Amino acid sequence: MKQFKILFLFLFIGIGRTFSQDNSLSTNNSLAQHESHEVQNPAAPGHEAANQEPSHSGSSPAAHESHKFDPKETAFHHISDLNVYSIGPWNFPLPCILYAPSKGWSVFSSGRFQIDDNHHGTGQKIVDGYVLNKGRINRIKANEFPAGEVALDEIITKKETVSGKEKEQDYAMAQGREWLLDKPSTADGGLFGGGITSFYDFSITKNVLSMLLVFALLAWVFLSMAGNYKKAPGTAPKGAQLLMEPLILFIQDEVAKPFLGPKWERFLPLLLAIFFFVLGLNLFGQIPFFGGSNVTGNLSFTLVIALISFIIVNVNGNKHYWEHVFWMPGIPAWVKIILTPVEVLGVLIKPVTLTLRLFANITAGHMAILIFICLIFVFGNSGANTGAGIGASIGSGLLTVFMMSIELLVAFIQAFVFTLLTASYIGAATEEHHADANHH
Repeated sequence: MKQFKILFLFLFIGIGRTFSQDNSLSTNNSLAQHESHEVQNPAAPGHEAANQEPSHSGSSPAAHESHKFDPKETAFHHISDLNVYSIGPWNFPLPCILYAPSKGWSVFSSGRFQIDDNHHGTGQKIVDGYVLNKGRINRIKANEFPAGEVALDEIITKKETVSGKEKEQDYAMAQGREWLLDKPSTADGGLFGGGITSFYDFSITKNVLSMLLVFALLAWVFLSMAGNYKKAPGTAPKGAQLLMEPLILFIQDEVAKPFLGPKWERFLPLLLAIFFFVLGLNLFGQIPFFGGSNVTGNLSFTLVIALISFIIVNVNGNKHYWEHVFWMPGIPAWVKIILTPVEVLGVLIKPVTLTLRLFANITAGHMAILIFICLIFVFGNSGANTGAGIGASIGSGLLTVFMMSIELLVAFIQAFVFTLLTASYIGAATEEHHADANHH
C-alpha cells in the first residue's frame, strides 16, 4: 500500500506540473499573439495597418496548433527512441554522433540545441544544420545552410501532397525563411516508413543509455554474486543471491535441461544472458517518471537479439536438422518439392516471430498506460477544466496502477517465453538422430 501511495504522489506531482506548464504556455501564447496583433494593427487614429497580413511566426495556424495537446503525438513521443533522456518534465542531453556524406562528421552534446522542456525536447538552436525536433534529430536538407549555431525561431508542420499522398512535412524557421527538414535517421533505410535520409545518426540515444545502465547493473549484481560464492562456497545465499539464484535454477531445470538434454551446460550462459537482459530492460522501462525507456518495445533491439538466436540455432544445427529442412528422408520426391520451401520459410520466420512477439507485447503495455494518462488531459482540456481533470486523474491513476501490475507480470512472461523458444529452437537443431522407431 505504501508503494501505491508513493506512485500516486509522483503521478499527481507530474500532472500538476504539466497542468501548470500548459496553462502558462497557453497564457504566454495568447499574450504573444495579442502583442503581435497590436503591433501589426495599432489602434492610433489614421493608421492603416489593419489590412496588413500578420507575421508568419507570430500567429500562424501551424504555430498555434503545435501547442495543443495531442494524445497520439504524446504517446508515440514517449515510446520513441530519443536523443535526449527525459525524467518527468526535465530533459537531459546525450552525446550526438552524426555523419552527413556532404559535410562529414559532427560530434557534440545535445545540450547545444538548448533543449526547451515545454515542447517535448525541442531545441532552440540549430547546430551544423541539425535540429532537435521533439527529442529526435532532423537535418536541414539544404546544403547551403551555414555551419555552427543558428537561432531557431520555431518548427512548423505542413501537410503536403507527395506522389499523390498527403504527408506531414516539418520546416525549421530560421534566418527569416523556411528550411525543409529531413526525417530522423533510421537503421532500416526507410523500410518501415521513415524514409532514406541524408545523414546517419550514431548517437547515444535514450534506449542505448538504458541498455548500458541495465548492463552495468546486471554486471555488478552477478559479479558480486560470483565473488560471494568464491569467498564462502556452500553457504546459504544472501542479498541479491536470494532473488537471482531461484531464477537461475528455474531457467536451468525448467528450460535448459528439458529442451537441450545433455548439451544444456553449453547453452545455459546464452539462455541466462537473454533472460536477465530482457527482464532487466522490461522492468527498467516500468519505473515511473524515470525516462520511460521502451527498449524491448523497439524493433531494432528485438530484431538484434532474435538474429543472435537465429545465428546460434543455425550454426549449431547438425546434419539431421538440415536434412529435415532441405530433403526430408522417407518422403516421396514430389512431396519434398512442396514441403522444402515451407520448411525453409519456417526457418526464416522464427526470428521474425521472436522479434514481433516481444515488441508487440511490451509496446502495447506502454501505450495502454500512456493512453490512460492522456485521458487526464483530454477530459481536463489541458488544464482548462480542473474538475474534470481531477476526476479523470483518479480513474486514470487506478487504471494505470492496474496496468502496471499487469505489465510487471508481462515483463517476466515475455523474458521467459523468449528464452524458452530460443532453447526449443536450439534443442531441435542439435537433437541427435535416433534410428529406433520408438524414438523416431
